[in-house]
Amino acid sequence: MYQPKFQQLTFENFHLPFGGKLDPENRWVKLADVIPWHVAETKYAKNFMSKRGAPALTVRMALGSLIIKEKLGLSDIETVEQIKENPYLQFFIGLETYQHAAPFDASMLTHFRKRLKHTDLAALQEELLQRHLAEERRKAEERNQNDDGDGGSGNKGKLIVDATCAPADIAYPTDIGLLNDAREKTERIIDDLCAMHPEGVAKPRMSRRTARKDFLAVGMKKSLSRKALRKGLRKQLSYLRRNLQYIGGLSASVPLTVLSTARYRDLLVIDELYRQQQEMYKSDRKSISDRIVSISQPHVRPIVRGKAAARTEFGMKLSISVVDGISLPERMSWNAYNEGCDLVRDIERYRERYGHYPESVHADKIYRTLANRMWCKARGIRLSGVPLGRPPKDVEKNRARRRQIREDEGVRNAVEGMFGKAKRRYGLGRVMARLAESSLSVVSITFLVMNLDRLLAAPFLRLFEWLLLELDVIRNLFAWSPPRAAIECRGAMA
Repeated sequence: MYQPKFQQLTFENFHLPFGGKLDPENRWVKLADVIPWHVAETKYAKNFMSKRGAPALTVRMALGSLIIKEKLGLSDIETVEQIKENPYLQFFIGLETYQHAAPFDASMLTHFRKRLKHTDLAALQEELLQRHLAEERRKAEERNQNDDGDGGSGNKGKLIVDATCAPADIAYPTDIGLLNDAREKTERIIDDLCAMHPEGVAKPRMSRRTARKDFLAVGMKKSLSRKALRKGLRKQLSYLRRNLQYIGGLSASVPLTVLSTARYRDLLVIDELYRQQQEMYKSDRKSISDRIVSISQPHVRPIVRGKAAARTEFGMKLSISVVDGISLPERMSWNAYNEGCDLVRDIERYRERYGHYPESVHADKIYRTLANRMWCKARGIRLSGVPLGRPPKDVEKNRARRRQIREDEGVRNAVEGMFGKAKRRYGLGRVMARLAESSLSVVSITFLVMNLDRLLAAPFLRLFEWLLLELDVIRNLFAWSPPRAAIECRGAMA
């Protein structure tokens, strides 16, 4: 049961038992005013359709704790400890007074990630963006510089798009390692079925020690020949096939429903894993569609990126768009895809958000297909990169062309910086969530926290931009006026 309790708390009413008041300039107090809690509550309340049961924790407590976890880079247990010790964090999650006890158990963060789906967080991101745009328009009108009165007829702004991989928290997968892990799990399943057999069947002879030695003889070698590897795979496949046959025979007397949910799920995954590995062994191939690389996380897929550090990454592939420092996830998928096919959709979403097409789109080579170039040209959008055709023979035009290409690459570096910040500063470099839906929510929360930090830093960034403009004016004044004055003075003296 969920009872709507949304009310905008004020830091003046937050009671501190040791006296004093909260600092209005604290970052958590400011951040609480930026987040549209009512939008999140509308989505969150849909998880509780029943009118019975104990009241659920508020959305501010659920979303606020997840934001704290990602912003500070903490574990679930450490997040609860920090909230218990910090009055500003307690105000941020919606408590009305400071309390020494933890507001909830650390295990509740797992339920929060399940309830706050990535689609709900995407709606929250859109609301934040629209608020930001409305504030920018209001300030532009106050400065009499609002040029949006033409109804969005002209192209304005710069759109940056790119894709990356968010690696999952799994061990580096090898065929021999996956088969050995599957063999050990099936042995434990056989033990459980034998223990629950009504006639007390003894455990079958499975040569566990021999199978373990065969795995170590292959898996622990630094250099291994192709013939030795195939021999090791053949042995592990035979061990796993025999275990699955044992389980099939025992299931005639003991239903598989007696297994725990985790064991039964592992059995289904292992059955598909055996089929894939057997097919790859027979055809002598290294790839197969929907390849399983982790028994505990069967949704994870290999993503070939061709990077210098790792040619293949294992996790989720996602595409984002960056406009004025605001980064929004456009697509998240566990299967590999060609991000160049999403360019038109990303540009149309830009038009829905801002009311007009962008003036230029900055993307890497995979986006610059002929179809995308023609589509952008028909709408007056300049696509970054080297244009088609031969370079112009005119020296000045060729120099201007190369200068434009360098400037476009400099603009595109912003999205690489976003990826680096998300992976080094936040948790995108290794997604620790184990469920598929929870992983999507973690990635969405990461970009939500990055955008909140960007919105809080917006006044400082505007001041910095104003200082840069003033410095440019001063530089131009002193760079050109004194030489011209000196030349005139020298001519008068002559």
